[in-house]
This record gives sequence, C-alpha cells and structure tokens, in this order.
Amino acid sequence: MNLYIDKKDSAAAKNVVVDDMILTKDLTTTAGSKMLEGYKSLFAAEVADKLEGAGYTVTGKANVGELAIDLAGETSYFGATELEGKLTNAASVIVKNEDVCGAVVFEVNGANMRSAALCDLILVKPTYGTVSRFGTIPGACSGDTVCVMAKTTGAAHELLDAVAGYDCKDGTMHADEKCALLKSGAEFAPVKKVAVANSLCDTADPAKVEAFKTFLAKAGVEAVEVDADILTSASAAWTALMCAELCNNVSRYDGVKYGYRTKNYKNIDELYTNSRTEAFGMLLKTAILYGSDALSTGNYEKVYDKGLRVRRVISEYFASLFAEYDAVLMPVTSKDEYTMADIEADRYISFKENRFTSPAMITGLPAVVVGGVQLVGKAFSENALLDLAEKFEKEGK
Repeated sequence: MNLYIDKKDSAAAKNVVVDDMILTKDLTTTAGSKMLEGYKSLFAAEVADKLEGAGYTVTGKANVGELAIDLAGETSYFGATELEGKLTNAASVIVKNEDVCGAVVFEVNGANMRSAALCDLILVKPTYGTVSRFGTIPGACSGDTVCVMAKTTGAAHELLDAVAGYDCKDGTMHADEKCALLKSGAEFAPVKKVAVANSLCDTADPAKVEAFKTFLAKAGVEAVEVDADILTSASAAWTALMCAELCNNVSRYDGVKYGYRTKNYKNIDELYTNSRTEAFGMLLKTAILYGSDALSTGNYEKVYDKGLRVRRVISEYFASLFAEYDAVLMPVTSKDEYTMADIEADRYISFKENRFTSPAMITGLPAVVVGGVQLVGKAFSENALLDLAEKFEKEGK
C-alpha cells in the first residue's frame, strides 16, 4: 500500500499532507501518473504557501489516482491504496490513521468525497472560486476544487480558514469579501430545513441517509423528501465536460518540455504518440479519447455544449430548492465499500459513481461530507453546513 509519493520528517505541532495534484517545491508532484514520475516543481501552489503561512507544515504528498478522475485512487501508477481490503484514497487513510491535522486535496471526479465518506471523515468542498487553484495540476478547470479533509469539523474549518481567500493568480476567484464568508466567525443563518434528494437516495444504501435524517429530527431540523430527478442528469453532463477539459489540459504532456519521454521514436509524431501511450493509464486514455470526440466539429454542440446547458439547468434547479430549503441531503456512494473486484467488473465505475458527487462539482456549490453523506448548500454557506455537521458529530453518532 503506497500512501506517500514523497515525504519528509517533521517535529512540528501542526503537520498536514497535501495530495499529489498540488505542487510543492521540496516534494515530488506526479498526479499519480508515470508521465510525471520524479517531477519537482520550481514553485509551490498558493494553498501550500498559505498553509505554511498559517503555521502548518506540509509533511508529505498523498498518492492519488491518475489525474484524480478514478473511483478511489486505484489507477495510480504507484499503486492502489487499500484499507483492510477496501479501496480508498491515500489522503483518507493518512488522515484516519496518522498523526496529522488533516489533508488538503484536489477534487475532480469525487474520489476524495467518496473516500472521506467511506472512512467516516469530514470533507469540505468549498464554493468554486474561494480557494486558489494556482499551482494545482488542472483536470477539469470549470469544476476542479481544492478541498480540506480532517477527522473533525473543527480541524476541517481551521484548514479551510488557512487556505480560503482571494488570489490574483487565479482568474476564477471571488472577491475577498465573498471568500471571507467561509471563515470561522463569519455570520451565517443556521440550517433549519433540508431537502432530501430521493432520486439519488433510491440508488444508494439508505442506511446512512436514514441515520442522518433521524439526527435531523432530533435536532429540530425539518427534512422534506423531494424527487430532484434533474440531479441525475449531472453525471452524464459532468463526465462530458470533465473529459473534454481534461483532454485539453493533458495536451501539454508531449514528451518534449518535461515529463516522460519514450525511447522508441523516429519522428515528432512518434515521440508524442509513444510517450503518451506508454505513460498514460487506460482510464485516462479513455477520458482523453472521449473528450476529443466531445470537442470534435460533429459533436461539440451535441455533447459539450449540451453539457453546458445541463449545468445551467441544474444550477437553476438548485436555486429553486434554496428558495425554500437551506441545504440538500444526498448520498456520496452507492454502497459502504469498494474493492478491486468492483474495478475489475467495471473499469468505468468512477463515471457511474459520480452521479452522487457531480451535482456539486458541475455547479460549483459547497458540500460537506459528514457521517457518510453530503450536505450541499447555496454558495458561501460553508459555515451553516459545518455548523450542522458539528452538531451531528456531537449528537448524531
């Protein structure tokens, strides 16, 4: 079990890990791919610098699946991570079992959210544009989000305080006053009414959702079941957008400027083709091919443009829900565990399991994973979601 791509000793009081999609100057960054094996950046990501500035010490780089698009890290060139025979990603295992304050991870296709749910950890996926992505390895830029993971809501919020904030080097950032709404101490309206997305709950193990609903009733929070059928469309739309944007982003890995270079080539075309063929894994190759097809002249309007239209429809649906409800309760996974047998049975399972995580990814809305479920809220409502998650920690378990 390969948890770390690179690691350093530290006697500091506040140790934290970042995953292998986040650049660091003194530790290797590979994105879980042979293409970047041994690569060290000349600069650190903004979030890494902010962690250091807040008194944290980055002690290691957690292994990730290749470009973070898989189910739970199983496609990493450096080996899958299993905990007691169950698949999970390395950051979750490190946070659960080692003496660190938490992890800062890069979410693309739900791998971190799923693993946090399976390991009973807290994960906060903040509002898109409130945490800088400068110095991260891009996957699908219209939804990629830097997230924080910890054992407790308090530790997760402290990490969020450290990394959230405006950065002029990221053109998608919100203004400082908006980012400040995520910070501890900012005013917020508590969650009083929650919509339960039946359309997604029907395709998952109901136990965790039912347990959370029981907690809500005890806490005096009204839970109302809604059909939310439109949310099931998010998976296909996000997969199309993600693959198309990923295809564009990985075009920089050509075997010329940096990264893996094949020894078997006679001309520039063979250099490009063989370097990518030898360095990329099967799932990533599939995503690249699908993304290329989605962006082709014949399919752009039918696939990519339609994905953008579905994003707008889902965003409008969430807005209609938030006119009446304070949060939406949804599952994160279809079952309580995944094994390598699940991957062998369906190599594209991550594109199916993202039906639970894609609604928050495609809209950029904040989500908090707690108790094995997720709460999705309106933009900048992280404090309200974490407040409810903290109450669950104290009263619901």
